[in-house]
Amino acid sequence: MPLLEISHLRKAFGDFVAVEDVTLHVGAGEIFGLVGPNGAGKTTTIKMLSGLLHPDGGQIRIDGRPFNANEWQDRAQLGVVPQELAIYPDLTAVENLRFFAHLYGVHGAEMHRRIDYILDATALVEHAKGLVKTFSGGMKRRLNFGVALLHKPRLLILDEPTVGVDPQSRSHLLDCVTKLGDDVGVIYTSHYMEEVESICDRIGIMDHGKILACGSQHELLGDDQTLHLRIGSVTPHLSEALRELTEVESVSNGEIRVTLRTDRAGLDAKFRQILGALSQYQGQLLAVSTDETSLERLFLKLTGRRLRD
Repeated sequence: MPLLEISHLRKAFGDFVAVEDVTLHVGAGEIFGLVGPNGAGKTTTIKMLSGLLHPDGGQIRIDGRPFNANEWQDRAQLGVVPQELAIYPDLTAVENLRFFAHLYGVHGAEMHRRIDYILDATALVEHAKGLVKTFSGGMKRRLNFGVALLHKPRLLILDEPTVGVDPQSRSHLLDCVTKLGDDVGVIYTSHYMEEVESICDRIGIMDHGKILACGSQHELLGDDQTLHLRIGSVTPHLSEALRELTEVESVSNGEIRVTLRTDRAGLDAKFRQILGALSQYQGQLLAVSTDETSLERLFLKLTGRRLRD
């Protein structure tokens, strides 16, 4: 049974439908990436998952039970890291953690253990008594992340947690996410496709309030690899051999441009065959370029290149 199940979720504001028939699931220990352009419906979806908005239709279930935002037991299963910082700048790091621990119902020795763990995990031990308003952007983001972990949530919702941070803090935050353990499910939204590719087990691409594609990177991108080769000193025998191994793009002035399409497993063997033909017939490999499929390419293909402000 998935940790989180979302079925046919819908939300409208007047005549504008922000989320329409969104269905997805997240398992315990899974990192699910939710990506989409501005206005795609990600924030509205997250607000419904967080209990900040009530769906007009559909259902949210956690551990098989309907999620009720009015029930403390249900809300306590969530940890939310909003895009906007939700910490107090005039308090120290440890004062922030104590304040939120009390809100979450974490007290006494357990509170102290959790705070020590969070400070260590977010690399803020040496800054525990520093005022947050003196922190760098990366330190604030790490504290914001740590606050959401205080009560050991089952489901962690991260809404662009690395916006505006330095590369070191970003790397550290991503490491923290991947080390959360097998009991915690994660929904991770980001505009940084390389982040999503590096840490997410499955990915949903969203636009116009709908999930356009969903699956693992292998399911979304496949194994296809495309190489474009420009070859010189082409003889009739070489041309015939290349036509058997590749697709011919063009032939002109003693050169031939060919395309090699195969999966990753077969790429090495195919390329060796081409090099063997070049060696046998004294051809010259002049240039190689690749069209490797990426999440960003798929994202732009599904959502378009029009600017979203």
